[in-house]
Amino acid sequence: MSDDDLKTFERAKEMARKDDFPIKGFSHLEWWVGNAYQTAHFLRSALGFSVVGYRGPETGTRETASYLLQQEKIRFIVTGAMTPDHPVSAHVLEHGPGVHDVALQVPDAEAAFELAVERGADPAAKPYVLETDRGRTVTAAIQAYGDTIHSFVQSDGEFPDFEPMEDPIAQPIGLQFIDHVVANVELGKMNHWVEFYERVFGFTMLRHFDDDAISTKYTALMSKVMWDGTGIIKLPINEPAKGLKRSQIDEYLQFYRSAGVQHIAMHTADLVSTVTQASSRGLKTLTVPGTYYEDVWQRMPDLEIDRDRVEALQILLDQDEGGYLLQIFTRMLQDRPTVFFEFIERRGATGFGKGNFKALFEAIEREQELRGNL
Repeated sequence: MSDDDLKTFERAKEMARKDDFPIKGFSHLEWWVGNAYQTAHFLRSALGFSVVGYRGPETGTRETASYLLQQEKIRFIVTGAMTPDHPVSAHVLEHGPGVHDVALQVPDAEAAFELAVERGADPAAKPYVLETDRGRTVTAAIQAYGDTIHSFVQSDGEFPDFEPMEDPIAQPIGLQFIDHVVANVELGKMNHWVEFYERVFGFTMLRHFDDDAISTKYTALMSKVMWDGTGIIKLPINEPAKGLKRSQIDEYLQFYRSAGVQHIAMHTADLVSTVTQASSRGLKTLTVPGTYYEDVWQRMPDLEIDRDRVEALQILLDQDEGGYLLQIFTRMLQDRPTVFFEFIERRGATGFGKGNFKALFEAIEREQELRGNL
């Protein structure tokens, strides 16, 4: 970690100790999709999420159907609309399947909403109290990049508007919690959203990657990582940079048709096991050339790991001053080249795999080229 990074790190921790905008963690991510039933079953069959709740016409919600899925501390809601004129349908028509809500767990949703609006955030939903025999929640929401929102969720851990479900079929693959959620924004907008998270949430910048750090022969991008000072919430923000060809961020913006969530990184304590199980269920991941591992083993000669298994699964590795990490990226999760998953195992490392950037983006470029979008 450089001296500047160390100063930023310490300043962020100090701000977190005095935080007047406390966040307890990610509450959930809500996906707006064309078919919630099928999306829920994909997440269950491929990734082992349990379907733990349902909300729809049978429970009194007439216009949408939603499934609540969970694996350890990760919770997804997938929502589909019953009619073509519903906002969910319009969102799917415009963007394809995507994350509409990056929801945050807070101790006081009304206070969080009022403070955010006071600091210049645009309201998306005023505070609303829902109480049933299954629990009580208070929610509110503000606008973020594109059509994405941040809900503030104050609850005892329950979703009282969902009918609980038992799921004896799901077989988890070891995913534990959301490590970070990455946004792609338009050219020239990265600093705007950096300032938004600084002003509204009191976040600070954990890392800054310029186009020299994240580039290949053909494309480049820039990224700044915002965080809450504790590591519970990490929100990288990407924007395109000039290159000889169209970058992955440009491709995303073309097909998502606005800024939005590009990928969700989920932590696992055993990436080899997680990828082995996911691959056996048909989930496809990006691949790297064999020369990548020649470089890795030179950079990390003392790494104690099953090298043959890592290479066979095409897992990426990197290290920083805190330790090392393993990571892998799925291929696109839908027809449009927009949203995908990252699986990450941190063994002390706090970074984002900077040593893998070139190999990763070359792998993405190969996929772009096959689609005719490079």
